[in-house]
Amino acid sequence: MHVLLSGMAGFIGMHLAQALVARGHQVTGFDNLSSITYEASLKEDRLRALGFKDIPAYGQQVQAGALNFIKLDLCDKNALTDLVQAAPYDVVVNLAALAGVRLSTLKPDEYIHSNADGFFNLLEALRAVDESKRPRLIFASSSSVYGDSNKVPFAEDDDSIAPVSVYAATKRINEIIAATYALRFGLDATALRFFTVYGPWGRPDMAPFIFTRAMLAGQPIRLFNEGKLRRDFTYIDDIVTGLVKIVEGSGNRPRNPVQPYAVYNIGNGHPIELFDFVHELEMAAGVKAQLILEPMQPGDVHQTYADVRRLAQDYGFTPQTSLHDGIGKFFAWYRQYYGQK
Repeated sequence: MHVLLSGMAGFIGMHLAQALVARGHQVTGFDNLSSITYEASLKEDRLRALGFKDIPAYGQQVQAGALNFIKLDLCDKNALTDLVQAAPYDVVVNLAALAGVRLSTLKPDEYIHSNADGFFNLLEALRAVDESKRPRLIFASSSSVYGDSNKVPFAEDDDSIAPVSVYAATKRINEIIAATYALRFGLDATALRFFTVYGPWGRPDMAPFIFTRAMLAGQPIRLFNEGKLRRDFTYIDDIVTGLVKIVEGSGNRPRNPVQPYAVYNIGNGHPIELFDFVHELEMAAGVKAQLILEPMQPGDVHQTYADVRRLAQDYGFTPQTSLHDGIGKFFAWYRQYYGQK
């Protein structure tokens, strides 16, 4: 298979590219290497870990075995359309987006431009492909679309879809417009609502990094909602295993010829309280955390809890990694990577 992958220099994108190539697929990836949410140097290091020796200039392409990388922005409509038209792809996986609930409140215009406008550009580029040759689309949504729901676990057909942040709203917009393109234009689209993903090469603006950095520096950790937040932490290897199954189409997803659209939760299905997460980090680091308990932050939610039965039924998705093992692997990578900086 030939897969077009946006956000290849991102956390999930890097791991998915590795897994697909290991299974004999060809991957053409692109990323704008933005530094809005965190430093671009980590994204560049991810590309180097994939085997790319050089980071190309904008619009240029480099190759590493079965991997190709182009520095490109989803919001560059003409260049994106040319890329989609350039080769016969079997699947397009869209992981490119500005992530982060709290930052989206400070920079709503940038989030809407990147996440909504950029995604629309991709849909239009796919619509322009002859229907007989049009690739399937798999795209990243988010558990944040459920908002601060009290109904748990979160199920795909819940009526309680009520985003409470700009980031969540952009992801819900993606879902709605993709479902409409599936209905009106026959675009085969699958939305994946990711729950809190962690592991090696992760995002430094997320809790595992923030907590680890503070602990090793002897600084306090801020726990919002007095530490009573619960998150459905999911290890990256489990996420990628599920993604590969969906990319390869190896499951039993029922297909509606009138509206070939599906949505899945992809998470662990076992929420963890932040206190317990910090405790696992303490054991991995051999350091006692200093805690500062703070009130709830605007745009945040009290809990995330994935109902993954649909993904299990259609694709055999069964997360295997315990929090203890996942934190151990993350911490070992963190020490190795940042110890070299």
